Amino acid sequence: MRAVPLHLEAGSDVRRNLEQLALEHQSSGFVLSVVGNLSQAAFACPGKNTPTILAGELEIITLQGTISPEGVHLHLSFSDTSCHVWGGHLEHGTLVLRGADLLVGLLSSTSSAQPRAAAGGEPRVAIAGLPGCPFSRRALRMLRTLGIAFVEIDPDETGSVPQLYVDGIFIGGYNELADLHSRGELEALRSL
Repeated sequence: MRAVPLHLEAGSDVRRNLEQLALEHQSSGFVLSVVGNLSQAAFACPGKNTPTILAGELEIITLQGTISPEGVHLHLSFSDTSCHVWGGHLEHGTLVLRGADLLVGLLSSTSSAQPRAAAGGEPRVAIAGLPGCPFSRRALRMLRTLGIAFVEIDPDETGSVPQLYVDGIFIGGYNELADLHSRGELEALRSL
Protein backbone atom coordinates (compact mmCIF):
# COMPACT_ATOMS: atom_id res chain seq x y z
CA MET A 1 0.00 0.00 0.00
CA ARG A 2 1.13 3.53 -0.66
CA ALA A 3 -0.32 6.67 0.89
CA VAL A 4 -1.30 9.38 -1.60
CA PRO A 5 -2.13 12.91 -0.36
CA LEU A 6 -4.98 14.66 -2.15
CA HIS A 7 -5.60 18.40 -1.67
CA LEU A 8 -8.96 19.72 -2.88
CA GLU A 9 -9.41 23.42 -3.62
CA ALA A 10 -12.58 25.44 -3.02
CA GLY A 11 -15.41 24.31 -5.30
CA SER A 12 -13.98 20.82 -5.90
CA ASP A 13 -16.43 17.90 -6.01
CA VAL A 14 -15.12 15.40 -3.44
CA ARG A 15 -16.54 12.25 -5.00
CA ARG A 16 -15.54 13.18 -8.55
CA ASN A 17 -11.94 13.84 -7.44
CA LEU A 18 -11.70 10.47 -5.65
CA GLU A 19 -13.10 8.68 -8.72
CA GLN A 20 -10.53 10.49 -10.86
CA LEU A 21 -7.69 9.53 -8.50
CA ALA A 22 -8.60 5.82 -8.74
CA LEU A 23 -8.78 6.04 -12.53
CA GLU A 24 -5.48 7.91 -12.87
CA HIS A 25 -3.63 5.39 -10.70
CA GLN A 26 -5.67 2.37 -11.90
CA SER A 27 -5.74 1.31 -8.26
CA SER A 28 -8.22 0.41 -5.59
CA GLY A 29 -7.90 1.74 -2.09
CA PHE A 30 -9.57 3.55 0.77
CA VAL A 31 -9.64 6.91 2.52
CA LEU A 32 -7.24 6.97 5.47
CA SER A 33 -7.99 10.47 6.78
CA VAL A 34 -9.70 13.72 5.88
CA VAL A 35 -9.87 17.25 7.22
CA GLY A 36 -11.69 20.17 5.65
CA ASN A 37 -15.02 21.84 5.12
CA LEU A 38 -17.84 21.86 2.60
CA SER A 39 -20.13 24.47 1.11
CA GLN A 40 -22.59 21.75 0.06
CA ALA A 41 -23.06 18.10 0.98
CA ALA A 42 -24.95 15.65 -1.22
CA PHE A 43 -25.57 12.34 0.49
CA ALA A 44 -27.97 9.42 0.25
CA CYS A 45 -29.91 8.57 3.38
CA PRO A 46 -31.13 5.00 3.98
CA GLY A 47 -34.60 4.41 2.56
CA LYS A 48 -34.67 7.52 0.34
CA ASN A 49 -34.62 7.41 -3.46
CA THR A 50 -32.98 10.80 -4.01
CA PRO A 51 -29.92 12.39 -2.41
CA THR A 52 -30.30 14.89 0.41
CA ILE A 53 -28.50 18.19 -0.20
CA LEU A 54 -27.47 20.58 2.56
CA ALA A 55 -25.68 23.89 1.98
CA GLY A 56 -23.83 26.17 4.37
CA GLU A 57 -20.58 26.02 6.31
CA LEU A 58 -20.19 22.30 6.96
CA GLU A 59 -17.25 20.67 8.75
CA ILE A 60 -16.18 17.21 7.56
CA ILE A 61 -16.02 14.72 10.45
CA THR A 62 -15.34 11.45 8.62
CA LEU A 63 -15.11 10.04 5.12
CA GLN A 64 -14.79 6.27 5.02
CA GLY A 65 -15.03 3.64 2.36
CA THR A 66 -13.39 2.28 -0.74
CA ILE A 67 -12.41 3.58 -4.15
CA SER A 68 -11.58 1.74 -7.36
CA PRO A 69 -11.47 2.48 -11.09
CA GLU A 70 -14.94 0.88 -11.29
CA GLY A 71 -16.47 3.24 -8.72
CA VAL A 72 -16.51 4.36 -5.12
CA HIS A 73 -18.45 3.38 -2.01
CA LEU A 74 -17.95 6.10 0.59
CA HIS A 75 -19.79 7.24 3.71
CA LEU A 76 -19.58 10.90 4.75
CA SER A 77 -20.39 12.48 8.09
CA PHE A 78 -20.26 16.22 8.75
CA SER A 79 -21.61 18.85 11.13
CA ASP A 80 -23.48 22.06 10.45
CA THR A 81 -23.07 25.40 12.25
CA SER A 82 -25.42 24.17 15.04
CA CYS A 83 -23.15 21.14 15.58
CA HIS A 84 -25.84 18.79 14.27
CA VAL A 85 -24.24 15.76 12.66
CA TRP A 86 -25.45 14.45 9.30
CA GLY A 87 -24.28 11.63 7.10
CA GLY A 88 -24.88 8.99 4.48
CA HIS A 89 -23.50 7.71 1.17
CA LEU A 90 -21.32 10.34 -0.52
CA GLU A 91 -22.91 11.56 -3.78
CA HIS A 92 -21.79 13.86 -6.59
CA GLY A 93 -22.36 17.51 -5.70
CA THR A 94 -20.48 17.45 -2.39
CA LEU A 95 -18.42 20.63 -2.77
CA VAL A 96 -15.40 21.90 -0.83
CA LEU A 97 -15.80 25.31 0.86
CA ARG A 98 -12.23 26.56 1.51
CA GLY A 99 -10.16 23.41 1.18
CA ALA A 100 -9.90 19.75 2.11
CA ASP A 101 -6.93 17.45 2.57
CA LEU A 102 -7.29 13.70 2.23
CA LEU A 103 -4.86 10.84 2.60
CA VAL A 104 -5.77 7.89 0.41
CA GLY A 105 -4.25 4.43 0.74
CA LEU A 106 -3.84 2.87 -2.70
CA LEU A 107 -3.30 -0.84 -3.17
CA SER A 108 -1.35 -2.36 -6.05
CA SER A 109 -2.51 -1.66 -9.60
CA THR A 110 -5.80 -3.24 -10.63
CA SER A 111 -5.22 -3.01 -14.38
CA SER A 112 -4.96 -6.80 -14.65
CA ALA A 113 -7.03 -7.69 -11.60
CA GLN A 114 -10.56 -7.86 -12.92
CA PRO A 115 -13.13 -9.91 -11.01
CA ARG A 116 -13.07 -13.49 -12.20
CA ALA A 117 -15.88 -15.97 -12.27
CA ALA A 118 -15.91 -19.11 -10.13
CA ALA A 119 -14.21 -22.25 -11.42
CA GLY A 120 -17.30 -23.17 -13.46
CA GLY A 121 -16.90 -20.02 -15.57
CA GLU A 122 -20.14 -18.28 -14.60
CA PRO A 123 -20.29 -15.69 -11.80
CA ARG A 124 -22.05 -16.90 -8.65
CA VAL A 125 -23.90 -13.59 -8.27
CA ALA A 126 -26.67 -12.30 -10.53
CA ILE A 127 -28.24 -8.87 -10.15
CA ALA A 128 -31.33 -7.34 -11.73
CA GLY A 129 -31.66 -3.59 -11.51
CA LEU A 130 -32.79 -0.46 -13.30
CA PRO A 131 -30.51 2.39 -14.45
CA GLY A 132 -32.48 5.11 -12.64
CA CYS A 133 -32.69 3.24 -9.33
CA PRO A 134 -30.22 4.55 -6.70
CA PHE A 135 -30.31 1.25 -4.82
CA SER A 136 -29.44 -0.66 -8.01
CA ARG A 137 -26.47 1.68 -8.54
CA ARG A 138 -25.34 1.21 -4.93
CA ALA A 139 -25.57 -2.58 -5.16
CA LEU A 140 -23.55 -2.62 -8.41
CA ARG A 141 -20.98 -0.26 -6.87
CA MET A 142 -20.64 -2.48 -3.80
CA LEU A 143 -20.13 -5.63 -5.88
CA ARG A 144 -17.50 -3.92 -8.06
CA THR A 145 -15.70 -2.36 -5.11
CA LEU A 146 -15.53 -5.71 -3.31
CA GLY A 147 -14.26 -7.49 -6.44
CA ILE A 148 -17.27 -9.81 -6.69
CA ALA A 149 -17.93 -11.09 -10.21
CA PHE A 150 -21.58 -10.82 -11.27
CA VAL A 151 -23.86 -11.05 -14.24
CA GLU A 152 -26.66 -8.55 -14.89
CA ILE A 153 -30.07 -10.01 -15.65
CA ASP A 154 -33.51 -8.60 -16.41
CA PRO A 155 -35.63 -7.85 -13.34
CA ASP A 156 -38.62 -9.96 -12.39
CA GLU A 157 -41.67 -7.81 -13.18
CA THR A 158 -43.34 -8.64 -9.86
CA GLY A 159 -40.62 -7.35 -7.51
CA SER A 160 -38.75 -4.21 -6.64
CA VAL A 161 -35.13 -3.68 -7.66
CA PRO A 162 -32.39 -4.52 -7.20
CA GLN A 163 -32.93 -8.26 -7.06
CA LEU A 164 -29.85 -10.26 -6.06
CA TYR A 165 -29.23 -13.97 -6.47
CA VAL A 166 -26.33 -16.07 -5.19
CA ASP A 167 -25.94 -19.49 -6.81
CA GLY A 168 -29.46 -19.06 -8.24
CA ILE A 169 -31.07 -18.39 -4.84
CA PHE A 170 -32.81 -15.04 -4.28
CA ILE A 171 -31.21 -13.19 -1.35
CA GLY A 172 -33.12 -9.89 -1.55
CA GLY A 173 -32.22 -6.32 -2.48
CA TYR A 174 -29.63 -3.72 -1.55
CA ASN A 175 -30.38 -3.79 2.20
CA GLU A 176 -29.88 -7.55 2.34
CA LEU A 177 -26.63 -7.24 0.35
CA ALA A 178 -25.36 -4.53 2.73
CA ASP A 179 -26.32 -6.71 5.71
CA LEU A 180 -24.36 -9.67 4.30
CA HIS A 181 -21.39 -7.36 3.76
CA SER A 182 -21.53 -6.00 7.32
CA ARG A 183 -21.47 -9.59 8.66
CA GLY A 184 -18.50 -10.52 6.43
CA GLU A 185 -20.53 -13.07 4.49
CA LEU A 186 -19.62 -11.70 1.05
CA GLU A 187 -15.91 -12.56 1.45
CA ALA A 188 -16.48 -16.06 0.07
CA LEU A 189 -17.80 -14.52 -3.16
CA ARG A 190 -14.74 -12.33 -3.79
CA SER A 191 -13.01 -13.35 -6.96
CA LEU A 192 -9.86 -11.23 -6.92
